[in-house]
Amino acid sequence: MKILILEDDRLLADLLETIIAGVYPTASISVTDKLGVATEQWLKHGADLMVIDWNLPDGSGLDLVKTVRKEDEITPLLMVSGRSDRDSVVAAAHYGINGYITKPFSVELVRQKLAVLINPEKITRDVELDLDRLLEASIDMVIQLPTSIDPASVLELMAQKQDLSPVRLVELWSGEVALVSRILDVANSASFQRSGEPVGNIRNAIGTIGLDMALQHALAMSLDVSGHLQDKRLAAKAKDFLDMVENVAREARQLAGDLRLDPSEFHSAGLLSRIGELAVLKVLQQFVDGGGKLVDEQIETALQKWPQAYGNRLKVQWRLPIQLRNLVGAVHMLTRDTTSESALVMRAAALRARGEQRSPECQRLIRRLGLDHDEKGRGDD
Repeated sequence: MKILILEDDRLLADLLETIIAGVYPTASISVTDKLGVATEQWLKHGADLMVIDWNLPDGSGLDLVKTVRKEDEITPLLMVSGRSDRDSVVAAAHYGINGYITKPFSVELVRQKLAVLINPEKITRDVELDLDRLLEASIDMVIQLPTSIDPASVLELMAQKQDLSPVRLVELWSGEVALVSRILDVANSASFQRSGEPVGNIRNAIGTIGLDMALQHALAMSLDVSGHLQDKRLAAKAKDFLDMVENVAREARQLAGDLRLDPSEFHSAGLLSRIGELAVLKVLQQFVDGGGKLVDEQIETALQKWPQAYGNRLKVQWRLPIQLRNLVGAVHMLTRDTTSESALVMRAAALRARGEQRSPECQRLIRRLGLDHDEKGRGDD
């Protein structure tokens, strides 16, 4: 299933992508801010759904609507516009759009509009029932990691928005791997457009995109039913991985603090250290939702074979800074000649999180960091 988003406001485009990935989790989503690019893409590849902004730097989204409707009367077209007057709505409807959303929009409204545009049976049919082929195909799709965020808690935060601060959101969301990764993705997209500077931690990410946009993404992800792993075996695996990354993040913060380093980026790296495994679990749930029969051996095989490929792809897809990617990589492997203090911290944190603080490798890393005196003073605690 192919979906095309034409929107020149990058933050809104990313929010639409978050919402759409929740409603249609198996879709391949393309995003562009250029009318010409969108038109060419539709002519070459077609689309099963198009979300089109009206006012664009290089023309009118209505021109794309006209182009599509000359050849195709079936593909659902959803117009998004800051124009709320009746004449504009009527003009768009005249050319055969299937829905009209006025900016600023609510996440719930967009989900409602999207949910009726495509038959749910088509979404189910689109799920590849050969598991290996599905895992291979899904690497290049937008994958939202499984999340346990409660919509009610997000709505409560939105009601208190005037009294909220980015620092408070960091405190509340510091353990939410899926949300942290998505906000870092959106923030790096926006930051590169504005200044070219990468964003490596959740606090700066919220500051970049703004409190309101962060809350909107949280709400969109909380409403993503597919983001909740219904298969008990997959949910149990996810809990184990989430416990693991929280332990790594905690140990990394501790070590960074001992070295008088800013702990925020180390914390983010710890949280992101199992994104490959979590992404694989999400795809396995899609396989089950599509009618696939999943046996325990397939789960174990998938978690051995695919996480590295998914993790590497997601780090690029999410535009994570090179420094942050390297910190995540250090959790899993470190060459003996590595001199980066930050990488040594992450590898030591990973070993300590696994209870291997007495292992020769961990003790060697602690000595290289100059923390062996602190370790002796702390004892076995």
